[in-house]
Parts: sequence; C-alpha cells; structure tokens
Amino acid sequence: MNQSIPQETSGDAPVTQSDAAGIKIAARGVNVFYGEKQALFDVDLDINANEVTSLIGPSGCGKSTFLRSLNRMNDIIDICRVEGGITLDGEDIYDNRIDVVHLRARVGMVFQKPNPFPKSIYDNVAYGPRIHGLTNSKTELDEIVHTALQKAGLWNEVKDRLDQPGTGLSGGQQQRLCIARAVAVSPEVILMDEPCSALDPIATAKIEELIDELRDNFTIVIVTHSMQQAARVSQRTAFFHLGYLVEVDDTEKMFTNPSDERTQGYITGRFG
Repeated sequence: MNQSIPQETSGDAPVTQSDAAGIKIAARGVNVFYGEKQALFDVDLDINANEVTSLIGPSGCGKSTFLRSLNRMNDIIDICRVEGGITLDGEDIYDNRIDVVHLRARVGMVFQKPNPFPKSIYDNVAYGPRIHGLTNSKTELDEIVHTALQKAGLWNEVKDRLDQPGTGLSGGQQQRLCIARAVAVSPEVILMDEPCSALDPIATAKIEELIDELRDNFTIVIVTHSMQQAARVSQRTAFFHLGYLVEVDDTEKMFTNPSDERTQGYITGRFG
C-alpha cells in the first residue's frame, strides 16, 4: 500500500538559551536506520525535566527505537545508525568524547520484561553503585540499597529477605526491583519501555503510582501501548506513526483535542 507523504510534524522549535531551562533532553532532526531501512524520520522532541513524557503509537511506529536512542542502547545493534542531535542538559550524547557507561548511569532504563540479575535482592540493587564506585563502605552501600528500595516502594516487602534471590519475587515486585536497581545509581532520567505490559492490573497500578512519585526526583520517559496508562501517568504525550513524530502536547490536550487527524484516529481506535 502506498503511504501518502506525512504532514509536517508539530515538533518543537529549536531550543534557545532563554527557553531551555526546563528542557532535560532535546532531540533535533533524529533519523535512525537499521541497515538500509529507516525507522525514524526527522524527529524533533523536547523532554521536560521532572515530568513524565509518554510515547504512544501503533506497534512498529518507532517509539521504542526513539527511547533507546536517548541512552545509546541502539549502539549495541551493529546495523543501527543514528543521525541528528540529542542533547542531555545541552551536551551532545553522541559526541565521541562521551563515556557511554557514564551516560547510561545518568539515563537509566527499565525494560518491558522484568530482568533481575540471578543474585540476591540486595546484590541486584547494589550492583550499579559497586561497578560505578559510588560508595566507600558497606554502611554507605546499605544506605543506598535501603533508599533505592524505598523509592521503588519495595522496602517493606523485602527488608527481611534481602539475601534471597531477586528472581523469587512476583512479577510486579521484580519490576519494582529493576526500578530500584535503576534508581540506585542516582540517574537524572529513567527510560521505561512498556514496564507494565507483563504485569497484572494490581501490579500495574503500583508501578503507575510509583512513576508519579518518582517524577519529583527524576525525569521519566515511558513507552506504553496503553493510552489509558499514558493519560494517567504523564504530563506530556508524543504520538508516533510510521516512524514520524506526528504530534506532541500536554497529555490532557492530546487526549481531548489533538491537532492532527492521525492522532485523533489512533486515540479513537480507527487504527492501531
């Protein structure tokens, strides 16, 4: 089927010094290729500090590809190539001088399927601080683990079994453990790629409540297939379709009065 040429996106104008104060991540003209196939086309998107930004759209529309470009997870795919500019606090994250390990400590990631390490609950959370040399003593490490588990809403459920395997927790608890693991290295941004898709409604509600609490301290970008979830947890929503960023706006406006007919069609279920 021939696709019509997409309309011009409603991406944000270039960042100027005066309006950049609240912008944590700025993407400009981002194109992503997997070999010869182009997955993203000329994406301009700002991620505001201490907000939750949801990325929505049909399967295969480029939202997860864009998310992974924000901490260079696409680097691990040999055939992937990223063009354009992505800055974190004004610094180009694709600059050759950037330490990618340090970048991924600043921009953490929680994946679709909970993936605790085959270690104890304590060691899952302590892993990042240890490899990044963030502590000088067992007492400091204990405090980091305690704080991270508290921030992830898990401390009261696991405090008496920290030496037991993280893989022995329920699915929802495992996902919160993965969030604690991400939080433990004090990131500035947390990326979440459909973090609730493998969870039941009760576990999902806990994760959503947690996301709302975490934005006090972190900037969060979440890919979700659930428009209801986007409406519940995010302040801004970006709609992707066929590799293009169609529209980005305040979440409430996106779901009540979108500017683009493609957004309207997706939200009302005419396609997707």
